[in-house]
Amino acid sequence: MSRSDLKVAIVHDWLLGGGAELVVEQLHKLYPDAPIYTSYCTDEWRQRLDGKVVTGWLQHLGRVRKFVPFLRVWWFTHLNLRDFDLVISSSGAEAKGVKTGPNTLHVNYCHAPTHYYWSRYEEYMAHPGFGKFDFLARFGLKLFVTPLRRWDYQAAQRPDYIIANSTHIQQEIKKYYGRDSVVICPPVNTERFSKPANQRLARSGFLISGRQTPYKRFDLAIQACSELGLPLKVIGTGPDASRLQKLAGPTVTFLGPVANAQQEVEFASAQAFIFPGLDDFGISPVEALAAGTPVIAYQAGGALDYVTPETGAFFDKQTVDSLKAVLTTFKYESYAPDKLRAKAAEFAPNVFSKQFKKFISSLPTPNSAT
Repeated sequence: MSRSDLKVAIVHDWLLGGGAELVVEQLHKLYPDAPIYTSYCTDEWRQRLDGKVVTGWLQHLGRVRKFVPFLRVWWFTHLNLRDFDLVISSSGAEAKGVKTGPNTLHVNYCHAPTHYYWSRYEEYMAHPGFGKFDFLARFGLKLFVTPLRRWDYQAAQRPDYIIANSTHIQQEIKKYYGRDSVVICPPVNTERFSKPANQRLARSGFLISGRQTPYKRFDLAIQACSELGLPLKVIGTGPDASRLQKLAGPTVTFLGPVANAQQEVEFASAQAFIFPGLDDFGISPVEALAAGTPVIAYQAGGALDYVTPETGAFFDKQTVDSLKAVLTTFKYESYAPDKLRAKAAEFAPNVFSKQFKKFISSLPTPNSAT
């Protein structure tokens, strides 16, 4: 599929901010004329995507939209995409369920099989993340999970091809959807974190960064560094913030949300970035590698695609003791920053674009698709 006159549409679950949105942004650069259909979009992302975003009545529901996956199911399945030659759904939820015409090729970029139905169902039941509305989220998920799982599985059969964002997600797609897929890792703005001026900064202590939710397991890093008396800086905030601060000893510093420039400096001045959660891919640790900072990660998930003996170290159990065992023997001097940055460069946006275009070019043209 290499013709430049193909009519293309991009579909995404919602546009709020995060790694999945960066994939959409890169797809927009590849197909600048393609409309981008989504259930909800912030003003910032409308601007970043040059006004190509198309929303509907779900846009006006505010926070209520988070409680109603069945309404998102209805909205996405009722989009009229029959006239497009190529539909690209970027999805970890309902967007993959769009229906297309007989002459349309549908390629799904899968960020993960829907977390709250499959691999993280128990985590969502324990910590829904809706604050005072947690009880309502638990009730709704428990009541509707069986039919929604059935729909989600059927929706995953609709795309003609599936792209996984990591080898871990490739395995999850096979496990939950019974589908084969190819791996194209998401784009990471590595250039931003590899600025020459920051490469000369002195290094000390450890760093963790991201949204503070229970499944990210910030608690492991905070407890391990507190017990060992090691300096740790924590970037970000989230629903788990107050609990994490109570766990922290005097060597742990909470920076909260920080500006881009400070974030770049913090990433480039740490001795290591700690990544204790099981993530689908993990943008932040690749950003750390781009800054010449090795990664200490839990040995599972997306980290398996970029943490090697040359770029960091693994701990094999999600326990404080397992992490402490690695921290006590870790030596930053064992790693070559140039090799770390070279590994990160494998996930640069231009690499993603090249791989994605190559994959699309290998597909049959719409009129020859079955």
